Amino acid sequence: MAEDASGTPFDRLGGEPGVRALVDRFYDLMELEPAFAGIRALHPSELEGSRDKLHWFLCGWLGGPNLYIERFGHPRLRARHLPYAIGIAERDQWMACMMQAMQDQGVDDTLAQRLTEAFFGTADWMRNKGG
Repeated sequence: MAEDASGTPFDRLGGEPGVRALVDRFYDLMELEPAFAGIRALHPSELEGSRDKLHWFLCGWLGGPNLYIERFGHPRLRARHLPYAIGIAERDQWMACMMQAMQDQGVDDTLAQRLTEAFFGTADWMRNKGG
């Protein structure tokens, strides 16, 4: 994501603590809300590793430190997600969960809209099955 006059999205979210809070809310919602059961089922029973990996990835993707790349190299997002059946329903659940997490965390409306558009592009690119 590109930097704008207000700083990077990473900075605007509050740096590492803000990104971590967003990721934690995302996974808390995934565990708590029946509407997200489909994407929850694609994850391991324990979510600690998933929380860490998304946090590390988003830090760099949002313009902060490349914590994921430092640990694992290039993200290869699509290749890493190929073992999981991801269709329109899973994409939409992921998006709804992230949008709710951003709202719950009080992300500025302008930034949330910008991130929603960027997240959608990536989430849609992850689809590997019809429907």
